[in-house]
Order: sequence, then C-alpha cells, then structure tokens
Amino acid sequence: MALHPGWSRRAFLRASAGTAALAGAAGALTGCSSGTTASGATRVQVWSWMTGMDQYVAAFNAAQREVHVDLSVIAAGLSGGYAQQTNAIKAHNAPDILHVEYQGLIQVLATGGLRDLTDDVADLGDGYSPAAWQGVRPGGRTWAVPMDLAPMAFYYRKDLFDEHGIDVPTTWEEFRDAAAAVREADPGARITTFPLNDGSFFAGMSWQAGDPWWRIEGDTWVVGVDGPGTMRTAEYWQDLIAADLVRGGPTGNQEWIASVHSGRLWGLLGAAWSVGTLKKSIPDDTGRWAVATMPTWDGEPANGIQGGTAFGVSRESRSPEAALTFLRWLSTDPEVPRIGASFTSPFPAYLPNRDVARTAVADDYFVGPPVYDVLDEAAARVPDWTWGPNALGLFSTITDTFGGVSTGRTTLPDAVRRVQSAAVSDMRDRGLSVREGSRA
Repeated sequence: MALHPGWSRRAFLRASAGTAALAGAAGALTGCSSGTTASGATRVQVWSWMTGMDQYVAAFNAAQREVHVDLSVIAAGLSGGYAQQTNAIKAHNAPDILHVEYQGLIQVLATGGLRDLTDDVADLGDGYSPAAWQGVRPGGRTWAVPMDLAPMAFYYRKDLFDEHGIDVPTTWEEFRDAAAAVREADPGARITTFPLNDGSFFAGMSWQAGDPWWRIEGDTWVVGVDGPGTMRTAEYWQDLIAADLVRGGPTGNQEWIASVHSGRLWGLLGAAWSVGTLKKSIPDDTGRWAVATMPTWDGEPANGIQGGTAFGVSRESRSPEAALTFLRWLSTDPEVPRIGASFTSPFPAYLPNRDVARTAVADDYFVGPPVYDVLDEAAARVPDWTWGPNALGLFSTITDTFGGVSTGRTTLPDAVRRVQSAAVSDMRDRGLSVREGSRA
C-alpha cells in the first residue's frame, strides 16, 4: 500500500491495530462479485447504507451497457456497516466499492483494504468543495470519492423569533441571550437541544473551534480532545445546560418531533441533511423556518461538519476501472442530484452538482435567505481537521461519558477530560505511538 507523504510507515501501519474494534460479529455478506453479465457488462458490487442508493444504481444501470452495478444494502456505519466491511476486507472478499464517511475513512484505510485513487481522480479535485476534497485525502493521497458534505447550520422558527422580537444570534454570546429570551417568551420552550447522545454532534461543534482532536507528528499521534477550543465549547454548553436554557435530549426521535411540532423547540443546530429532516418530520411547518450560519466564537467565521459520505474502491477489486466509472458518475453526473431531489435535499460535494441541486430542490419550506446560499457559506468556513484512527469508537465513548451530564453526575468539561484519557489509552493499547496534546 502506498503511504502518503508526511505519514510514516510506522504510524500508518500501526493504525491498523485500530481495526480490531470494528471487526465484530458482522453478517456473512460476501463481495468480490466482479465478472460480467450475460450481455457482457462488467459487474461491480457496491455495499452502502445511503438512502436512495437503489435509485441511483437503477439510473446508472439503465443509462449505459458497459458496467453493471449490483447493490447490497448494509446496516448504517456504527450499526454494523463498518464492522461488515472491515471483516470482508480481512477475509479478502470485500465488494468493489465500500461506503465510508469522512470521519471513518482513516479507520477503514488502516485495514489496508482501500485502493489509492490519487492518480485516478486527480482531474476531479478542483471541482469539489475544499472541505470534501481534504476529507478524502488524509495526508495528501486520495482514498475515496466524495459524495456529499454536511456543514452545520442554525435552523430556527423565524415566525416565533420575529413575533417576540428576538434577533438571530451571530455569536455564541448572542446565542445565550437568545436562549434566555426564548425561555422568557415561553417558559415551556427552549431554543434548541444539545444532544448528549451524539458524539458526531459534539465533534462538529468542537471542529468549529478550530482545535483538531488528532494530528500526526512523525511517528506519533498527538491527541488533544481536551484542547482549549473543545474545552471552551464544553464549558459554554455546560453553562447553558445548568441554566436550563437548552434541552439535553436527542434529535430526530418522536419526542423531539413532538417538541418541535408543538413549538416547544424553536431551533435546531444541525447539518445540511437537517433540511430533509425538518421537511419530512414537520411538513406542516412550511413557511415558518429559516436557516442561518452557525453563531461564531468572537465573530471569527468558522464552521464544523457533522457527517458526509464518500466511497472507496477495494484494494482487491478485480474491476477497479469499472468501479471508478460508477463512482465518477455518482459523484459528478448532474442526473444524480436531480434524482436525489425527488426524495431528499442533497448537498453535493461536487460544486457543479450543487448548482443542479439548488434548482432541482423545491425551496418553498424555508423563508429568509436561500438554504443553499447559507450552506454554501457554511461549507466555505470549514477549518482544517484531522480524524484519528479511533474516531468512530470515540463517538461511542462520548455518548457513554456524557450520559451523566443530564442527571448532574458529571459536567461536560469533566466528561471531555475522561474522553481524552480514554482516547489516549485506547490508542496506546493498539500499539500506537501517542502523545497527549496540550491540556486546556
């Protein structure tokens, strides 16, 4: 396997120890189905949990005769999808195309199961949102093809904000004032939730603070989950939770939908995919919601990301060229966002396709600035960030550690310090060279 510049063989290869945590008791689905159809088309197998992938595959297969894609729908990443793919790589029967997310790419890459695509897709690089392109190029080599991007944004009930004369917050200091104003206007309402059960949410919030949790120095991983930016984030939200200005429950479940529907939640700190969540969960709220870029720390424009999809090609694929033919189409063909607009609100990583999505998606749900304009600005504000080889496992650690915040058994800053200790211990247990970053 080729190594990317600046990442030593020792650090990279030892990262493979991290894959053990992913390789659980996944199902027995097998890949390596490359061959040809009766008509002579090269068969390519893709494993994915992406909503609507069946429609994309059907459209691709109908549009040409050279390549035929077979789709196997697998469980979502942390619900078994990553374990299934990791086990298949280890068993040398992985599919041609693997579903990865930006935060999971290094963990899958560390298995040695991905093909280096640097030369294969170099011509596409200028077309992607910089944050997406960086997300598939850890250290400067390209290991996946971006599909979409998920910059975070603040969604809010514009009708209620206007009715009560509450300004849309542009800084986190203003956000606290707005949270107090919402509660004063309606003691039963809160401005938003801080989902204590979602590690990816907290990572996205910390990302905005410009304080990456991992970086690589020579042979060593430097881990700084408890760095100054993250601790500032934790202390800020601990204050709002303690002051009962926000709720701490999850988003997207029935209780959350009921709270939003009844006007007990006036806002959502979400990602680009939250556009579809709101439209599907609360369709009766058409014309009531608006979207703004995330409040900032001290007025400095910056934005985190929560999620985002990419696809890699198996190192052992017998038809990598055919796999790339499909991935190029999936990532860059204008027909893809048109198909996606029929069941969601896609936010493509490939900028020309984002323009297609902008016109294909009905924009009658939100009021105020166009959603795609706001998300474009958010995507342009994303600072550098490095995901570590235990990022996926760390999300679970965050969920477990944050669980005591709602009952007062711990605080967010104390929980973050324990997450840092757990992250360092886990990486050292895997045989990695680790140094703790500066503690706040």
